[in-house]
Amino acid sequence: MRNYETMVILNPELAGEELAAEVERLKEFLGKVNAEILKVEEWGVRKLAYLVKKHARGIYYLFIYKVDPGSIAEFERRLRIEDAVLKFQTVLLDDDFSVPEEQPAAEAGAGVEAPGEEAAEQTEA
Repeated sequence: MRNYETMVILNPELAGEELAAEVERLKEFLGKVNAEILKVEEWGVRKLAYLVKKHARGIYYLFIYKVDPGSIAEFERRLRIEDAVLKFQTVLLDDDFSVPEEQPAAEAGAGVEAPGEEAAEQTEA
């Protein structure tokens, strides 16, 4: 089994139970190809660089999983025929890839200055 990640962009008109049902359907697709799901992240609604199926925005989801290389084609075939999926891309990860742990929000930004803060401090002095 090899490590893969698939970024899926879903229809932005999905909300609540419809969105949850669609994500579960994608997880079921992975289950049917005997994938071991390591992580599923919702990245939220983001603006697309260009219109995709007449949509300017999309809901981004990242799926990280382990699966046999031969099963990727079946998973991608199912993504292509799913109406709620606007776009997707699958990437092969390194064999020594490990799933990153979640960082608390307070620690994630600690010690990092916003780009304009340093310049603002210099002009005040």
